[in-house]
Amino acid sequence: MSGISNVFYPNVTALPSQGPAKDTGPAKKVPGDFDKMLDQLSERSLPTESLKQPIKFSTHALQRLRERQIELSSERMTKLTEAIEKADSKGLIDTLVIMDDAAMIVSVKNKIVVTAMDRDSLSGNVFTNIDGAVIV
Repeated sequence: MSGISNVFYPNVTALPSQGPAKDTGPAKKVPGDFDKMLDQLSERSLPTESLKQPIKFSTHALQRLRERQIELSSERMTKLTEAIEKADSKGLIDTLVIMDDAAMIVSVKNKIVVTAMDRDSLSGNVFTNIDGAVIV
């Protein structure tokens, strides 16, 4: 992840009442269009019409998208772009973007998705090192 050394990794932990997180083992390989979409994202840059700078994805975020089988349709990318624009207009730097069944931590300044979580990973977690949230 050269060039993005100033980007943080959020501390996402389970609540004490839930006990330690369970290791579910290695992620399963997802064949087909989903892999093609992730391969396109592996260039770590996705041009968008409204942003001056394209949205990029950290290696960590790409890994989480693949493991958690989070698809980024054009509709979802449009929502993500709009969320980043809203966060930027409010002066936010590191933002939690919550969508219908997923959430992403985004470095607004750098337009980099740092990590991604699915709905199951959201419940009971604490998100630190963010200065705002956008719900789309």
